[in-house]
Amino acid sequence: MTSTPRRNALGQPIGEPLDGWEPRPLPPPAPLEGRLCRLEPLDPARHLEALFAANSLDADGRNWTYLPYGPFDSIESYGAWFEAAAASADPLWFAIVSRESARAIGVASYLRIDPANGAIEVGHLAFSPLLQRTAAATEALYLLARRAFDELGYRRLEWKCDSFNEPSRAAALRLGFRYEGMFRQAVVMKGRNRDNAWFSMLDGEWPAVRAALEAWLDPANFDEQGRQRRALSALLART
Repeated sequence: MTSTPRRNALGQPIGEPLDGWEPRPLPPPAPLEGRLCRLEPLDPARHLEALFAANSLDADGRNWTYLPYGPFDSIESYGAWFEAAAASADPLWFAIVSRESARAIGVASYLRIDPANGAIEVGHLAFSPLLQRTAAATEALYLLARRAFDELGYRRLEWKCDSFNEPSRAAALRLGFRYEGMFRQAVVMKGRNRDNAWFSMLDGEWPAVRAALEAWLDPANFDEQGRQRRALSALLART
């Protein structure tokens, strides 16, 4: 918002014009290629068994607490959910496949896809223990943001999570999203109230965030043991 907004002929403050704006295309169900991971459209034949095995490493089901589905106690129950997810256009689901193992180790999606207004959300992040706290996890989200902004020309990328989901809130801030506020009593989920914390990133903010993410993901930023030399927070602080 500008400090001195434009005014119409009636003297009312109004937003800046968007000359030439046109609705953006829908995100395609096409792979996203990274150095550490590849995002592939969700496919039961290719990804179901690997993802069920990877998620089974989360023995107490901690990863499912803040998601509206799961945990799944059998590959059959997971498969029923998986089939429906794979057929969905919104959310549009991707399996996150490790370049090292060539196996699916997590999922992510685009959702709340709003081409007319150029807004899109990234969410339904279900990262198995094999993906959590890895550079590949950061790269997967970088690839989703890059497609939304650079390839498709969206104006706004959203992130929302359960207000009690501290790891998700921290991840959003670490990746350069900005906190926008709380939607109170937004959802009834698994028989309990859920307040939603909202975050966003705008197209004007993306170039600086992209540069920081690319600098962090650069192989030169990691030592022989795979430890980061510069934290992403430090790189973002320079923008």
